Amino acid sequence: MNRLVRWLEDYVLPIAKRLGQIRWLVALRDAFVSLMPITIAGSLAVLIKSLVEAAKIHLGWNAFAFAMQPFVSISNLVWRGTFSLFAFFFALALGYQLAKAFEGNRLAAAIVSLSSFALSIASFAKIKFHGDSILIRDAFDISQFSTTGLFTTILFGSAGFFIYWACYKARIMVHLSANLPHAEQAAFDSMIPAIIAIFSVGGINYLFQALTGQYLGDWLLTSIQMPLVKWGQGFGTVLLVTMLVQVFWFFGINGLGVLSPILDSIWLTAQNSNITAVRNGRIPPYLWGRGSFDVFAWFGGAGGTVMLIVAILMFSKRSDYRTVAKIALAPGIFNIGEPILLGLPVVLNPVYLIPFVLAPVVSVAFSYWVSVMGLVNPVQVAVPSIMPPIIGPFLACNYDWRAIVLSIVDMLITLAIWTPFVIAADKIADTNNPKTFFTTQFFFTFR
Repeated sequence: MNRLVRWLEDYVLPIAKRLGQIRWLVALRDAFVSLMPITIAGSLAVLIKSLVEAAKIHLGWNAFAFAMQPFVSISNLVWRGTFSLFAFFFALALGYQLAKAFEGNRLAAAIVSLSSFALSIASFAKIKFHGDSILIRDAFDISQFSTTGLFTTILFGSAGFFIYWACYKARIMVHLSANLPHAEQAAFDSMIPAIIAIFSVGGINYLFQALTGQYLGDWLLTSIQMPLVKWGQGFGTVLLVTMLVQVFWFFGINGLGVLSPILDSIWLTAQNSNITAVRNGRIPPYLWGRGSFDVFAWFGGAGGTVMLIVAILMFSKRSDYRTVAKIALAPGIFNIGEPILLGLPVVLNPVYLIPFVLAPVVSVAFSYWVSVMGLVNPVQVAVPSIMPPIIGPFLACNYDWRAIVLSIVDMLITLAIWTPFVIAADKIADTNNPKTFFTTQFFFTFR
């Protein structure tokens, strides 16, 4: 085990550190996080509509459904103002977070990013009229304002920003009197860099369209984004990402933070497509979404550590472990795992390496194949990450009671994996340096 830990330290840890220091990836992660209010609001709109429909169809509560129609109408409005414009909002958030990371004008960068995205999606729309398809030119295809255009947003929002930032740092700008108000001075400073960035992105799109006869945003959607999303539905891909998150966390590096750009770009896109499908009365097209990891593997935080807490309280005789577990129980119920990860600790503790990596992998594998067999709805609603286990899966799977059963089974599997190592940890201690909750140095020896 010590050799395995040293190998991970030598080859995996440096990669994780380098990824965590790439400012573009940090900005991409923060952009997704900053849209959490929009994501949750749109998901609540889906939940309300689904609840009313379920009450009417399955329980026969017609009067209740009729009384709730105003709330359903409000939910439809909320949906159109949040989830249906996800890529639009993401373009703004990405430009802002990139400017924050690279120390630029945040408002100007957000506008440049949004403009770069808007001119990169198809400038025509197709509508159906009496069974015929009519092409309308010089119009936005608003479907790409949702998560459909997310990859285009990331690529051209970033490209527009970096061209703008390079010109801004090179001081290619209009120099005016310093007596101008700050807002006007900032606008003039950003004017030339923004014009160069927007025209550059426009030129790229024009050349691609002239050479291929296809809009670049459409090509990105069909040639890159959709294949990536479908690749993310593979069993091996899901397991690999789950394992990498755990390995990074074992060394004290937030695995979700490091891999967030990958998780959100691929699996959040799939999840949002499911949410959109359910909202429009269609079958969710994807098996595994971003929230699937949270509700079926990372309950209590990375590693399913809420079950580690339960195992300690049930089987451990070490007073120091039990003290930490009692303190970490309440945060763990709300999927906050840092108290147990850093307080026990689990991080850099060879005793817990195997269950910390294995438990989520087994839970994900089991849940994946249960979903493949159609025994539970795929995740089709975004729920807050602090939603407690059992409740979270029930809501995320759109009121599917089978998700409760699956969540309980996953938790029992995780408890069974953690328990032998908790019992073993009782026998592993340095008797010359007894650990207490207030001790800052922990030593582990094998007897």
